[in-house]
This record gives sequence, C-alpha cells and structure tokens, in this order.
Amino acid sequence: MGLFNLFAGVDINKGVEECRATEGAVLIDVRGADEYRQGHIPGAINIPLDVVNRVLVEYPKKDTPLFVHCLSGARSGRAASFLQRAGYVNVKNIGGINSYSGRVVR
Repeated sequence: MGLFNLFAGVDINKGVEECRATEGAVLIDVRGADEYRQGHIPGAINIPLDVVNRVLVEYPKKDTPLFVHCLSGARSGRAASFLQRAGYVNVKNIGGINSYSGRVVR
C-alpha cells in the first residue's frame, strides 16, 4: 500500500462540511504556524502537531467532535491517533488542505 492509498477515501471537502454541520465541532489544522499563515480554512484552529497535546487542555471534554487536517493527511493522521489514544472518542482525520477546494484565509 502506497502513501496515496493510505488516505484514499478521505475527502477534506466533505470533512469540512460535516464539521460545520456538527454542533460543538472543532476544526484543527496541525500544520506549522508558517504554513497556517500562508492559507487556512476559515474557522480552523492552528495547533501544530508538535504541540497537539494542547488539545487536552483547550478541549478537555473527551466527546468533543474534533476534525483534524494538515497538508496531505499524514500529520493529521498522527494527531488523530494521539488524540484517540488520549481518550477522545469523536476524532476524524479529514485529510489534507492540498485537496481542499473551498475558500482559504491568508
């Protein structure tokens, strides 16, 4: 299985729609701060992968719907796995912004 196949079926556009339709959901961008400043999805909170443990403090309720993305889906996959191991029960890796077709904020 190649890296491309690892994220097959993940559609960030559908993920963002689902996030916006989910009450109390948080859209988390785990890219670095510089990447985030270059363009991000409106409403996305930047919590880089290297400090993803901040989620535990900022969103302590383990049933908070968390929709996680990055550039390609790899870092968000790692972040989602970490959050699930930390006890979060409603975490989705929605893939990479490089496939996002909506408006971005700079």
